[in-house]
Order: sequence, then structure tokens, then C-alpha cells
Amino acid sequence: MRYNEKELRALSQQPAELAAELGMRGPKKGSVAKRRLVKLVVNFLFYFRTDEAEPLGALLLERCRVAQEEPGGFSISFVEDPERKYHFECCSQEQCEQWTEALRRASYEYMRRSLIFYRNEIQKMTGKDPLEQFSISEETRFQLSSLPREGQSACVSSQLDELD
Repeated sequence: MRYNEKELRALSQQPAELAAELGMRGPKKGSVAKRRLVKLVVNFLFYFRTDEAEPLGALLLERCRVAQEEPGGFSISFVEDPERKYHFECCSQEQCEQWTEALRRASYEYMRRSLIFYRNEIQKMTGKDPLEQFSISEETRFQLSSLPREGQSACVSSQLDELD
């Protein structure tokens, strides 16, 4: 994935939807959990050393799976490479559930599904397409044809982009 490093760093300084110090263990075998400040900003999960303002890295939350692990912990793995799994340790089960739900809602695909669902519901209730006023009512990019069917596992996050 291509990205502008300066813009990504600026994004990491934006207000977070959720932020906390969590134990974080990377995908390398034998890696040890380290305390990291973890911030969810839009569909990026930034992680920082607890005493630094510059992020160590970021996970793009697209095409990935968020799963609760042992009590008080969750993991993020990626569709393209399921063995590449990041583990996070929370202070409580409640905090873990809060993080997993927020991460599942953060992906573009989740937002797209929500838009389609609410667009259809409004259209059923009013008989009008709510996006018609924006001249995008006929665009196919909002159609359901490319979405996985209900019951399939929800993908949330996907690629790792390390910051220098």
C-alpha cells in the first residue's frame, strides 16, 4: 500500500476514537508483550511507546479479523496472512470488549455496509433514495454484490504499514 508518511504521522496526532495503554505483542515468534499507547483513529490503529509522541507503527484496519483471545485479550490477524497475528492485553474483560467492538466498526467495509443498510431502510420508509440529492443514487459502488453474506466472519483490519 502506498501512503504519505507525513500525512500518516499527522493523522496519528488527531483525536482518537479510543486510546489506552495496552500490552502489545507483535507477530514474530517469541515476541514479548510490551506496554504501548494504542490509538484508534478512523481505520488506523497507531501504537506508540508510552513516553513518545511519534508512532512506532500503524495497522490499517481493513481485510482483517479481530478475535477475543484469552480473558482480557484480543488479536488482529490479516486475511492475506493469517499467521501474522498481533496480540493485545487489556486491563479488564470490559475494556477488551470495548476495543474489539470499536475495531470491528472501524473498517471502511463496515461503514459501507452500514451506509447500504440505512440507505435501504430510509428508502423503505420514505419511498425516496436519501442519496438522490447528492447525485450518487445510481452508483454501483454502494451495491451489495461484492459484500460477503451474513454469517460469514467479519473482516475488520488488514495491512501493516510500519512507520520509519
